[in-house]
Amino acid sequence: MSQAFKRFKFDDNMLSAIESIHFTHPTLVQERVIPRISRGENVVVQSETGSGKSHAFLLPLIYQINTEINDPQAVILAPTRELAKQLHDMAVQVAGQYKDINISLFIGGTDFKRDIERAKKNPQIVIGTPTRIKELMNENVLNVHKAKSIVIDEADLMIDLGFLNDIDRLASAIGGTAQILVFSATIPGPLQAFLGKYIGDSETIVIEQPKNKASIHYSLIPVKGHGKEEKVSQLIDTLNPYIGLIFANSKERADALFDYLNNKGVKVGLFHGGLKPRERTKEIKKIRDLEYEWVVASDLAARGLDIDGASHVINYDIPKDIEFFTHRVGRVGRGQYEGFALTLYTPDEHHLVDSLESKGYSFSHEDIRRGELSPIKERTKRAVRKNQDSNIEKDLAYKVRKPKKVRPGYKKKMASQLSELKRDAKRTHSKARKKKRK
Repeated sequence: MSQAFKRFKFDDNMLSAIESIHFTHPTLVQERVIPRISRGENVVVQSETGSGKSHAFLLPLIYQINTEINDPQAVILAPTRELAKQLHDMAVQVAGQYKDINISLFIGGTDFKRDIERAKKNPQIVIGTPTRIKELMNENVLNVHKAKSIVIDEADLMIDLGFLNDIDRLASAIGGTAQILVFSATIPGPLQAFLGKYIGDSETIVIEQPKNKASIHYSLIPVKGHGKEEKVSQLIDTLNPYIGLIFANSKERADALFDYLNNKGVKVGLFHGGLKPRERTKEIKKIRDLEYEWVVASDLAARGLDIDGASHVINYDIPKDIEFFTHRVGRVGRGQYEGFALTLYTPDEHHLVDSLESKGYSFSHEDIRRGELSPIKERTKRAVRKNQDSNIEKDLAYKVRKPKKVRPGYKKKMASQLSELKRDAKRTHSKARKKKRK
């Protein structure tokens, strides 16, 4: 049995379920949230990807299900079909130790008539996307108003995708006595208004995690000019991932990189919001069947797709929103796995790297050397060296005079003289530093 979870007063069935998913100790968010959910309190949690928040609400909600009541007791809302499926799979795995807990998944892109028939069976746990659950509620076949708890997962993404009205409608239907559990990476203005309406003044539990996780190696890789595609190709030839994700800032950028890699003969997957539902489902199956080593993705995958065992992330583009960077790199280094997060940057993207570093991220400066990633000088040191060279050139320029009588090739001769003076100055500077060390 998982002894560390006994403090939550779970029974042997739940402890066996926790052991079956290989949890040994609760994460920080689980420590702080499970007792509150168990007491029936409303909870607002600001927590990043990879913190263990899904099981923070699944474990206590499943444990509290009364199997003698055949009505929805918990409604769990997710912003994407993929995330809803993942939550459903997690819930089914945990509930496997219990008999007679009915868990149903309701998402768009599936047979609506079949969903109506399943909704009539009154599942005790309802998991799905807001629009499909609202449609079933409108058909009077899903009695969500009887639920004791409602979970709004990835709430800020819900707002970004335009689901706030649907969530508002569902929360109103469930009523003021239900427990409301909100999990979000950020708390934007519209979400604050929603919380004020349904919860009032409620403490937000902020789970602060160190930006650099010990299980992830963070690498910063320079790229000259427009050479990002070629650099990605070189990295693919160099790295050996279990599954690797390559993130672009838009679906158009993702499509272009996907086409480039395909033309290079790389067997690579593609996942973004521009794909049709059937295409997305097909791609996810191929990803999970390990048909690809690499998947080019937009930020939809960073928030709404959990790939078990993903080992590498390449940031083809640096996102302007730091939260997206956090979600991307949070795909790797989870559980007992080691992860690698590689970020490409061009000379005009130093300010974006500065922004990442100002938020607490630190990087190993690396590049491909002799077929493997090797340490290189830090970008700031390279910039200092460049400035030093520029200053030396300014100091020495006066020594190279333009001849009174100009002849063909005089500019080349002047440049050669200046170059020789710079070499002499650097030698002198180097000798002085060595002498100083002694």
